[in-house]
Amino acid sequence: MNIFKQLQWFFKEEKRSYIIGIISLFLVAIIGLIPPRVIGIVVDEIAQDTLTTRSLSLWLILLFASALSQYVLRYIWRVRIWGNAAKLERKIRSRLFNHFMKMDSPFFQKYRTGDLMAHATNDLRGIRMVAGGGILMIADATSVGITTILAMIFVVDWRLTLIAILPLPLLAVISRFLGSALHNRFRDAQAAFSSLNDKVQETIQGIKVLKTFGHEKEDVIEFKEETENVLQKNREVYKIDSLFDPAITLIIGFAYVLTIIVGGNLIRIEEITVGDFVTFINYIGMLIWPMLAVGRLFNIIERGSASYDRINTLLKEESSIIESSNPTETPAVGNITFSIDSFSYPEDDAIALENIHIEIEEGKTLGIVGKTGAGKTTLFKLLMREFDSYKGEIIINQTDIRNFSLDNLLSHIGYVPQDNYLFSLSILDNIRFADPTMSEDKVREIAKLAAVHEDIEDLPMGYETEVGERGVSLSGGQKQRVSIARAMASNPEILILDDSLSAVDAETESNILANLKKQRDNHTTIISAHRISSVMHAEEIIVLKNGKIVERGTHDELLQNNGWYKEMFEQQKLASQKGEELV
Repeated sequence: MNIFKQLQWFFKEEKRSYIIGIISLFLVAIIGLIPPRVIGIVVDEIAQDTLTTRSLSLWLILLFASALSQYVLRYIWRVRIWGNAAKLERKIRSRLFNHFMKMDSPFFQKYRTGDLMAHATNDLRGIRMVAGGGILMIADATSVGITTILAMIFVVDWRLTLIAILPLPLLAVISRFLGSALHNRFRDAQAAFSSLNDKVQETIQGIKVLKTFGHEKEDVIEFKEETENVLQKNREVYKIDSLFDPAITLIIGFAYVLTIIVGGNLIRIEEITVGDFVTFINYIGMLIWPMLAVGRLFNIIERGSASYDRINTLLKEESSIIESSNPTETPAVGNITFSIDSFSYPEDDAIALENIHIEIEEGKTLGIVGKTGAGKTTLFKLLMREFDSYKGEIIINQTDIRNFSLDNLLSHIGYVPQDNYLFSLSILDNIRFADPTMSEDKVREIAKLAAVHEDIEDLPMGYETEVGERGVSLSGGQKQRVSIARAMASNPEILILDDSLSAVDAETESNILANLKKQRDNHTTIISAHRISSVMHAEEIIVLKNGKIVERGTHDELLQNNGWYKEMFEQQKLASQKGEELV
């Protein structure tokens, strides 16, 4: 029952609504006692030959009135109790989603997407059932059970009642034993479902790669194994769950046997009438539901408890990015200074960046080159405060970026990552994502700057073309340029292009860079690339190797150094000339 204590905050919020629902349930239980008693009275009147048309009509009217009253009251408790359950699901889902928005990169590295989706769907359904079905089972079982037993005592016979309820304590013992086993097995079943979710999500996202490598059969086999695991874990749940109803049926069977033996004897010695006995048998039938409800209640509680534990585990995770309690109101605009002594990723002893000291004047362009894994993207992650655990500081306009609020800092940064993520919207809406009110003419103007306008116009529906999930309907170069247009649309003070021109040809690259230089004359731009041509126009270029700056200067200065930069420039120049000769 610990889950009810954990949800106490919600029950207090919706106290009035729950009270109305529970009172309606109790009234339904009380009114539900009328039909069995009416039937018993009618049986006695028939046996005594005293039943008249008038009395029968009155009894029928009473039965109809009780049925109508129960209909209205059932509507009330359903709206109140199940409505509250839906509210709880909405509240926790919102809390969970907001938590996801605040979490840092290590959190999303720790938890896979499919697992997070399972928490936000399957686990929330389990919690919703506690606030709906759980409260219903408790209130209904209690109201029906208490009122029925009281009616059995005072309307029929207390001795017969005492004998009939003797087997009921067995239910508490059985439920406690089975409930504990159910909790553990359901937790394992939920974990298996999360793993299956991960598998499906990963397969769909990587379907092109799977087909390219002809890995479909192997992936189907892996999927079947995951499915079999989910099935097996749920079988373990159902094995325990299926023991509740037979146990209850057995207990009720004992109650009927004892009632027939003792009740028959009481009729024989004329302590009760046949009508009383019929009423009592009907009351025992009414006790079946409360006992079934207890069995289902344990099922719901253990499922909900396991789900709530899983969600609480997520909500207890804390981001390593701590917002300043008194953030500076100054816009994150101006010169940028990197003074990073060292940085290592969490749970990794290897140094990712070391002795990084860079000055970028406002409105200038910085180029960053280096081999894959040299630390280019890591530097950008620190600038965007994906990690704060570095020795040193990053200054914008004489203010440490950790003193800015994240909203202030990130609103001034436009970032085009290596993995160009597009939303399942039209191209128009993807480009104006930061400002949905932007006019189509303005979007077209920006698309021209990103050298993607003509490509879009050639598509069947132009700017209204749906790009599909993650931009699946566009080529790599088109996705890159749409992503660049999206970043440029907000006209950020700092624009970061993280190897974002790798999928475009040299001529298109040259056009985009020329447009950027013209449009962003007074804004800062940072470009990382493998192709030297992408950064050669920058006021300063740094070469990273193993997280350290090994060369720096302008394009001409670096060529005179005869280092890695010149070597790569000569190789790429030679490759370009050979490509032209082949053409």
